[in-house]
Amino acid sequence: MMWGFHRRDFTVSEFHLAQLNIAKMKFAIDDPELGDFITRLDDINALADDSPGFVWRLQTDEGDATGIDFFGNDTLVNMSVWDNLESLHEYVYRSAHNEVMARRKEWFARILEAYSVLWWIPAGSIPTIEEAALRLDKLREQGPSSVAFTFKQVFMPQ
Repeated sequence: MMWGFHRRDFTVSEFHLAQLNIAKMKFAIDDPELGDFITRLDDINALADDSPGFVWRLQTDEGDATGIDFFGNDTLVNMSVWDNLESLHEYVYRSAHNEVMARRKEWFARILEAYSVLWWIPAGSIPTIEEAALRLDKLREQGPSSVAFTFKQVFMPQ
């Protein structure tokens, strides 16, 4: 499968922030129990696309990443690139995205290990899903570092 992406023109800065998060679905993607989430997905993706600091997000030709089963067919993946930490934080915690996050327990199973990772990339580059998986593994194995970190323990680019 060829994975496309949506991207804004890159700004002139040395580094951008990449992020990956995964979620294990409690229900099949077409189950009505997941319907409220799926219904909101296009709006939430459009909100990200239009947010200040947004650069890129992983998606298929359908415009979302629900068809990407890299982590298993019961796991949704979200991967994006942002100009800076503040822009991503604003989108995640201070926009309508937060309303969806507040309901995640309805739709997604609890993951006991790290399910979200941040890392710096050279501006103008696009991370691969394989790289993102390696960063998540590093975070799980070694904890936060300059290679893989979280919102709770941020490492600035070097």
